[in-house]
Amino acid sequence: MEQEKEHLYDTIVIGGGPAGLTAALYLARARYRVLVIEKDRFGGQITITAEVLNYPGVERTSGSALTGSMRRQAQSFGAEFLLAGVESLDLNGKIKTVKTSRGSFRAFGVLLASGARPRMIGFKGEEAFRGRGVAYCATCDGEFFTGLDVIVAGGGFAAAEEAVFLTRYARHVTILVREPDFTCARAAAEAARACEKITVLTGTELEEVSGDTALRYARWRSNKTGEITEYRPPEGESFGVFVFAGYEPAVDLVRDLGVLDDRGYVITDGDQKTCVEGLYAAGDVCVKNLRQVATAVGDGAKAAAALEKYVREMQEATGLHPVPPVTRLPRRTEGEKEKKAETGNFFTSEIREQLEGVFEKMARPLILRLALDERPVSEELRRFMEELAGMTDKLRLEILPPESSGQDAPWAGLYLEDGTYRGIAFHGVPGGHEFNSFVVGLYNAAGPGQPLDAEVTEALRAVKDPVSMKILVSLTCTLCPELVMAAQRMAAENARITAEAYDLNHFPGLRDQYKVMSVPCLVINDRIVSFGKKNIRELLDLLAPIPSSP
Repeated sequence: MEQEKEHLYDTIVIGGGPAGLTAALYLARARYRVLVIEKDRFGGQITITAEVLNYPGVERTSGSALTGSMRRQAQSFGAEFLLAGVESLDLNGKIKTVKTSRGSFRAFGVLLASGARPRMIGFKGEEAFRGRGVAYCATCDGEFFTGLDVIVAGGGFAAAEEAVFLTRYARHVTILVREPDFTCARAAAEAARACEKITVLTGTELEEVSGDTALRYARWRSNKTGEITEYRPPEGESFGVFVFAGYEPAVDLVRDLGVLDDRGYVITDGDQKTCVEGLYAAGDVCVKNLRQVATAVGDGAKAAAALEKYVREMQEATGLHPVPPVTRLPRRTEGEKEKKAETGNFFTSEIREQLEGVFEKMARPLILRLALDERPVSEELRRFMEELAGMTDKLRLEILPPESSGQDAPWAGLYLEDGTYRGIAFHGVPGGHEFNSFVVGLYNAAGPGQPLDAEVTEALRAVKDPVSMKILVSLTCTLCPELVMAAQRMAAENARITAEAYDLNHFPGLRDQYKVMSVPCLVINDRIVSFGKKNIRELLDLLAPIPSSP
């Protein structure tokens, strides 16, 4: 009975955006055990928004900062978090089962808060040039178009707001709005129209893009006059196309359960309950008139309140009571000045507490070997790693002589105490969104590492030829860490595999060599180039036909 309780949750939340995080906060604070499972990135789609100006009580923030605060708040009350893909649901009986890429989990109730994914609009060349000039995330990929022209396709909030953001990098932005006018609030549209670096063309559709290794041609058509416009950048240049055409709900898990309307959104009642017993939904997957952070938060709160009642009934019916969460409220300090002095340059008290938990779980000590050059970023990497290694006896720092390192500096590689390279490294300083992936890399390198199912483990051990993976990232990219963690988990499992991440900001030569205009970019054995996030299973599919390096 105790073992059964240990692996049972009151509620499993699928999706770590504002709706899921709010529900987790309410449930954990009410002393219910809750697990939040997220496939891509905790925080959801709002994390790619550089400025959030319409969330009540918060005058100005970024999407990632807002949802990061939400997650920390839920975690402080004991909510648990897992980065994994959900593969299937078994909603029969009083106890439901959620099967993921990292094992199966059981709970009384399930909340679907999986949000939505960017919608492709289907112009000719859109799929072929994804990662080669066609992008969907301004925060992730905007810097690749510095000094170039950019075309934005879309007429909603995202198109208007992200077009303004893109002017930080682009020489000029042209917005193609298919409708007679913007479909977003007037304030957002006026900001775009007022920007001298933006041209707005309404009633206009993008029909085609083409090029060679990058975009060299675009064609759009006026819906009013039928006039065709062909665009070619100046000789020797390329350009970018950013698509902001709304989102489609991520409902594959429940597509056959009879809970969707004719547009593919989940139908719920006033308490966010679906017609399937024990299944609730919140946020952008639901039928609703307005999809904003504020409405997602409201959905999450309503769903949590209903789930509290439902879970209590299930506990009474089954006699099972999951282990309650452990509340860890943040420690109060006397002031930010004292807090900064206590924590050093890179790591706050909160981050140090989280790192201590990781260090405790590491099965073996590691050596952090550094290769440095004369650039300021190398000095920053040295200080970063000194502060990190100073927190625990599980890490020891070694700085290699420049003439003998043989590495693209700045470089930090993970080794066992006997000198065995674990195949995991980072070129640059692992900050921003790559900090978490680097910490997970430490855990995977030291062991026991993130759990793998038997099928994946067998497939990894079957890789006999050397595999070298370069993952080219930007520290602002919210999509990159999943690919980095997947590749480095593979390296930790098989000594023939290496997975080294590069912050492209410090390695422009790689950007030029592989024609990178979107991240993450994966380079396998210096021959195969692939764009977009991938999990371990998708990486294994890529490895089958890959020849080893010469």
